[in-house]
Amino acid sequence: MLVHRPRRLRRTAAIRNLIRETNLSRHDFVLPLFVSEKIERAKEIPSMPGVHQHGENEIASIAQRAHESGVQAVLLFGIPKSKDEQASGAHAENGVVQNAVRQIKKHAPDLTVITDVCLCEYTSHGHCGVVRLDGEHFQVLNDESVELIAKTAVSHAAAGADLVAPSDMMDGRIGAVRAALDQAGFDQTGIMSYAAKFASVFYGPFREAAESTPQFGDRRSYQMDPANGREAMREIELDLEEGADMIMIKPAMPYLDLIYQARQRFDVPLGAYQVSGEFSMIMAAARNGWIDCERAMMESLTSIRRAGADFMLTYFAKPAARLLG
Repeated sequence: MLVHRPRRLRRTAAIRNLIRETNLSRHDFVLPLFVSEKIERAKEIPSMPGVHQHGENEIASIAQRAHESGVQAVLLFGIPKSKDEQASGAHAENGVVQNAVRQIKKHAPDLTVITDVCLCEYTSHGHCGVVRLDGEHFQVLNDESVELIAKTAVSHAAAGADLVAPSDMMDGRIGAVRAALDQAGFDQTGIMSYAAKFASVFYGPFREAAESTPQFGDRRSYQMDPANGREAMREIELDLEEGADMIMIKPAMPYLDLIYQARQRFDVPLGAYQVSGEFSMIMAAARNGWIDCERAMMESLTSIRRAGADFMLTYFAKPAARLLG
């Protein structure tokens, strides 16, 4: 005779709900938004069905509607009209992100606005920092890039951002951003660090969305090697020592083991970014009738939460929030 019958506790939906170990809330999600100076109306991103670039005149209403659906925070990416080698548009007072932050805070003051702080969308070459070319070889200059990144973060804080999110993976950028924010009087502006950002193939659709594909080379000299887990923990530790308030791992599902390790090791708010490639794979399979989109969405988000993430940056934020009510 069997003494242990685990299936007893799976017998009905009510019992399953009662003993569920991992629960999602609509407050767990951050919605990435793309705002562009180059368009007036929403433009769908072909590789990301249902995701759009938005014009400056509509971004506030888009953010407001997301908030009304239950989303508590948005992450802004900007697409400028023009680019240059020094990413001057990134820290412009009236830059695309700066203007978007002001509009969103005006129309949805209770929505948490996070800004992606990077240079790749603003550089003519598409890299995340200042580049020195030597014939066919190039080098992304760390300290020169950090100066511009800190300047960009201050400009976002001045526009009203609640949190700034450096995503470049330059050494020392969190300490430089914290010092610059404090010196400028923005000691209450938080830092959500892309603490462990890997050089991943799963960013492909995002580069179309943000128009930030490198014009030469790749980003493996500054984004992390996907094979390195111990190094990821070291990167997180360094960012926390430099003043990060929150940490994030990107991508999410291929790195669930590292989300779990970080949760066990660091007692700080921990996020994970379900990136464009993860989203697009689910959408493509669903559109081909191979999987159920809603179930795949919720199962994938639950797995990230179960691994230890406190919050998730995901393009599924709005439908997931609506589903959770």
